[in-house]
Amino acid sequence: MANETMVLLEKIVVPSAGASSVTFTSIPQSYTDLKIVVSARNDDSNSAGGLFYVGLNGVSTDLSSRVLYGYGSGVGSLSSTAASAIFGYTTSSGSTASTFGNAEIYIPNYTSSNNKSISVDAVNENNATDGRQDIVAGLWSSSSAITSVTLYSARISDGAASGSFVQYSTFYLYGIAKQGVTPTNAPAATGGDSIVFDGTYWIHTFTSSGTFTPKKALTCDYLVVAGGAGGGSVNGATSNNGAGGGGGGGMRCTITATGGGGTLESATAVSANINYTVTVGAGGGAGANGNNSVFSTITSTAGGEGAGSASGGQPSSGGCGGGGDFSTDFGSGTANQGYNGGKAQGAGNNGGGGGGGTGAIGNDASGTTGGNGGNGTATSISGSSVTYGGGGGGGAGTNSSSTVGGSGGSGGGGRGGGTAGTPVAGTANTGGGGGGGRVWQSQSGAAGGSGIVIVRYAA
Repeated sequence: MANETMVLLEKIVVPSAGASSVTFTSIPQSYTDLKIVVSARNDDSNSAGGLFYVGLNGVSTDLSSRVLYGYGSGVGSLSSTAASAIFGYTTSSGSTASTFGNAEIYIPNYTSSNNKSISVDAVNENNATDGRQDIVAGLWSSSSAITSVTLYSARISDGAASGSFVQYSTFYLYGIAKQGVTPTNAPAATGGDSIVFDGTYWIHTFTSSGTFTPKKALTCDYLVVAGGAGGGSVNGATSNNGAGGGGGGGMRCTITATGGGGTLESATAVSANINYTVTVGAGGGAGANGNNSVFSTITSTAGGEGAGSASGGQPSSGGCGGGGDFSTDFGSGTANQGYNGGKAQGAGNNGGGGGGGTGAIGNDASGTTGGNGGNGTATSISGSSVTYGGGGGGGAGTNSSSTVGGSGGSGGGGRGGGTAGTPVAGTANTGGGGGGGRVWQSQSGAAGGSGIVIVRYAA
């Protein structure tokens, strides 16, 4: 084992939707060994635990392994040359609640043209019965350098790569350089729920609040998107108008485009060994504003709530403004962050206005039909084009089951309530606004989506 420099190259945290697999891509070739640390749980109902399989460079062939295991009072061994034969154990939904299995995967000489040896030391736990430990000696019979590693969720019940890793399962990739060698490519800062190298930039993505700490002075590009607002709620006894959609969270960005049609923000300088606060704003609940997002001195303004007769009446201003209800009012957006919300057509059985987006004004209601949410803004700071800050759609008007809610704006905006169903929440980590409620069934508005912060700098 190399014993000089161990650098965290990437961290992946599974979101609330779960993940059937996780992949470390574009692995730098300037280290000697790789180490992956796993804390995971999957949705297998088997009380003995779950599994993960290892794939390399997008394939899971030419793998073989021998396993020694022990659990309770039992011990044993097995060998395999099947596809995805290198594996480890995790806990599962059938195990003790809130416990996660732990594993360490070690891959020496991963850039070599020789076959690659791989070791796995894995432990899972079920406090109601027993624990289990597996020691795996694996081999990948390939001369290719390893550039990506995928871990697939699997179930003991069928032995196949199936099921999902659950939320909060966490995977860390470390590069290890041999003694006396300084890696030519390593991140120059810590912090973030994911750290990725795309061949040119290190990209730190915060889907939850944390701290960004540079190891040296850096000039950083950034994306800061605030939490989207909730759509308005309706009390059918006092209003026949649909509620307004929630405004998207304000967006400030130095790459591709920024919110509100403004000029790009300027990159920011950060100093070595200073802890810079990163706040990822939560989405607002029904009829409530979102929350600001912050990176260092950069603050993006929360989305403004959609109007509704059961949630405060008037639409709010914010990063993007909330859609109107009952009157022709609308919430205003913040300059260089987002746009205004849309309007209703005044009192009398009208749909609610769409929430403003970072890329466009929310649409006005059209008669009883709710206005569409304003579209969001696309940026490629993460390495691919992603749209953020869509407004929520306005809810349908008139106390009738046949009226239509507005669609959510691109970039995570949720649909307004109408014939298609109840209002839809803004998408998490996009800053999308929530859909407004419709009069029929006196619906509550949907919540806004949380924001996101991305920081990148040149390698």
